[in-house]
Amino acid sequence: MGEDDVYAKDGRVEPIAEDDDVYTKDGTVDYQGDPANKKVTGTWKACPFILGNECCERLAYYGMSSNLVIYFKTRLHQSSARAAKSNSNWSGTCYLTPLLGAFLADAYLGRYKTIASFSIIYVIGMTLLTLSASVPGMKPTCVSKDDCYANNGQTAACFIALYLIALGTGGIKPCVSSYGADQFDDDDEVEKKHKGSFFNWFYFSINVGALIASSVLVWIQMNEGWSWGFGIPAVAMAIAVVCFFSGTRLYRNQKPGGSPLTRIIQVLVASVRKYKVKVPEDKSILYETTDAESAIKGSRKLDHTNEFSFFDKAAVVEPTDHIKDSKDPWRLATVTQVEELKSIIRLLPVWATGIIFAAVYNQMSNFFVLQGTLMDLHVGKSSFEIPAASLSVFDTLSVIIWVPIYDQLIVPFARKFTGHRNGITTLQRMGIGLFISIFSMVCAAILELIRLRKVKENNYYDDEHMPMSVFWQSPQYFLIGAAEVFTFIGQLDFFYDQAPDAMRSLCSALSLSTVALGNYFNSLLVTIVTNVTTKNNKPGWIPDNLNYGHLDYFFWMLAVLSILNLGAFLLISKWYTYKKTVGSIR
Repeated sequence: MGEDDVYAKDGRVEPIAEDDDVYTKDGTVDYQGDPANKKVTGTWKACPFILGNECCERLAYYGMSSNLVIYFKTRLHQSSARAAKSNSNWSGTCYLTPLLGAFLADAYLGRYKTIASFSIIYVIGMTLLTLSASVPGMKPTCVSKDDCYANNGQTAACFIALYLIALGTGGIKPCVSSYGADQFDDDDEVEKKHKGSFFNWFYFSINVGALIASSVLVWIQMNEGWSWGFGIPAVAMAIAVVCFFSGTRLYRNQKPGGSPLTRIIQVLVASVRKYKVKVPEDKSILYETTDAESAIKGSRKLDHTNEFSFFDKAAVVEPTDHIKDSKDPWRLATVTQVEELKSIIRLLPVWATGIIFAAVYNQMSNFFVLQGTLMDLHVGKSSFEIPAASLSVFDTLSVIIWVPIYDQLIVPFARKFTGHRNGITTLQRMGIGLFISIFSMVCAAILELIRLRKVKENNYYDDEHMPMSVFWQSPQYFLIGAAEVFTFIGQLDFFYDQAPDAMRSLCSALSLSTVALGNYFNSLLVTIVTNVTTKNNKPGWIPDNLNYGHLDYFFWMLAVLSILNLGAFLLISKWYTYKKTVGSIR
């Protein structure tokens, strides 16, 4: 036996700890299915391909979606309220389909295969959308530039393409951020420290793509036509796919752990079956595997927590459970399995507070754009006009400015006082973002109040544009961008970090679903507000011509809801218990 070897407990000869450090300890494997070698896989070696993929994919997505409400209104001939609802419903679906993609990734396919297969669907959808806007017979018939009509078949082709894109993005959104975070070993303190930075730069790459989309591509759509406006994003998506596949040999992959929903239901059933059983005072005698790895393939064990003790009954061992031969998973669950369910339950209240924030964020692609179209679109005193949707560039610039400030200045500064590796906790970060978002709605409401006063004073009601610069919208966009850096990036980090190993895609999808529900909630608010405020033949808050409405009331309502939401978040954060893993796999 060499001096670099030691005996393991079962008599096998194993290398000493220094050699173990060659491989990751969180259960990840390389592209061939072998234990991931730290020196040749993962970390910042693999991340450029993932960040490049995300940048191009987001360029494609925002390049197609930023101005979509205008396409619905001018090409499909929808009213302002209907165009806003169509846009909200589609956007919502884009953030709901990740639940399907995440389930397939965690249970069966793994994140790499899920991203690869759904990317193909995405490209097909982008291609069909381009054809629906450019091929005679498929594209709407136009009498003039903004006077177009689409028959049922043309409208159907457009929406089939859009919902194929929604399906495709459902396999990418929940997996790509988690897949990037998988490249850093959770059980290596040096690598783990870089994981927080990854989420910052991941969101940075999103907004580099969005910057190009909201400036160049939106201008192309309004000036060169929708064929080019949708065609370029389709090409960008194809580049994103090539970029992703180029890094295959460098990636670390987490093994799929089987259906997380089945495991959750098993705990629920076992708990109900044993509802009369008393949970022992000594929690160490609750059922758990003796191996370093949990019963869930490729996952670390979770430490027991005291909340929701009813579900601990599922891990109480009874003679009828047949431990020595084989256990009935519908009668007996491991502590880790029980803690998986508890983790999800603890996440749900935090998740719910993201819905109002998402409704505020949704205003950028809906009512901010419609508000801007009625303002002066000229750049300074020149004859050059910018599309109203291009003002979202200030949101993007805000993110691009704030990410390095947060990562390079705020985190190190805060770390000196708190000792926390990320400066502040993810919950504190999210709360700061919720606070900032309130002021975005206040800015939007005040701007609309001033705009409507000028309309009334100067009788601008039927003018296409009023002499008030659209750049007055920039503060509300900038504030939403700052809020994103704190809340959305905080959410990405929080839901990944607090998710059990085998449920990370699902928890990322859960985080993204707040955006879906925020879109649907916004659509519901628009419907309720329209129905209530248009009684007795009144124009209502949101008429087709917003000069006759009161969009400022709608923004004030969202500001009040945001304040109430922040209060609820602070109470929930005080109650939250962070998860703890036990040991490592290798």
